[in-house]
Amino acid sequence: MRTWRVGTFSMGASLVFLGLFLFLSHFLGFDLVHVMTAWWPILLIVLGIEILLYLFFSRQEKPFLKYDFVSIIFVGLLGMVGILFATLSATGIMGKVEEVVAREERSFELPDFSYQMDDSIKRVVLRTVGYQTTIEATDEKEVSMFGTYRIQTAKKEKLITSANDYVYANKKGDTLYINVKTLPNELGPFYSHQEIASTILIPKGVQLEVIGNGNEIMLNPRSLENDWSINGAGSIDVKVAETSNLNIEAVGVGEVNGKDGAWQVTEKGDPSGMEGVERNAVYQSGEGKYHINITNTHYVSLNTN
Repeated sequence: MRTWRVGTFSMGASLVFLGLFLFLSHFLGFDLVHVMTAWWPILLIVLGIEILLYLFFSRQEKPFLKYDFVSIIFVGLLGMVGILFATLSATGIMGKVEEVVAREERSFELPDFSYQMDDSIKRVVLRTVGYQTTIEATDEKEVSMFGTYRIQTAKKEKLITSANDYVYANKKGDTLYINVKTLPNELGPFYSHQEIASTILIPKGVQLEVIGNGNEIMLNPRSLENDWSINGAGSIDVKVAETSNLNIEAVGVGEVNGKDGAWQVTEKGDPSGMEGVERNAVYQSGEGKYHINITNTHYVSLNTN
């Protein structure tokens, strides 16, 4: 007579139920994670029913349970996987993992920002963050900002819905302070890559001070009619018309680039030393009436046309 060992039926039934769940999830569109989270309590029900059936059919005065330990271990592993999925789902970690897996890079437009200038504003202080920024002089009497941003997300809706989400402007006395904000992001293992490419238009007759954050800045002064200063950028690319009236001075930079003879360069430091060489470079077009001062920047490139 064949001996019934508790666990054998449970293992078979567990595989049947798991297969049915996965089969139905394929045709009914069930989420696989939800299936793995919800189905595991059936294991306990099936195992309990098997024990009751064994006790009922054994017809022994003092029945002794005999277990199929291999099957019990297999059923236990399936149960542990289900409990793990349920725990991760309850703590929200599983939802984050699903979101990360479903992420793809998407590009969106920045909501336009504008600040109407008046004659009382003589200076603009612009604090940037680690994103690519283009700064241009304009004939308009307003400071404006526009561009695009690129993020890794599983959602199709925009992360930034208004200009206040990425830029802040505050007037104090004769100075307008503009702070560019970083995009909201999650820390830890769920960090996502983000990029912003923005253009900022500054009225040409207003003095400008730019505080960089090791980022890439492109300058297009065009018909500039005041002084600009840029500090702390990682690299600066300046586009200048040869008919302009500018004096560009880069102080203590690591490297300068441009048309042969465009820069007047002086060097100081020991090339073989730890600190290397610092370069001071000057470019002038026209009478050099308006000044662009560049400091604390590693690389400066000049494009003339």
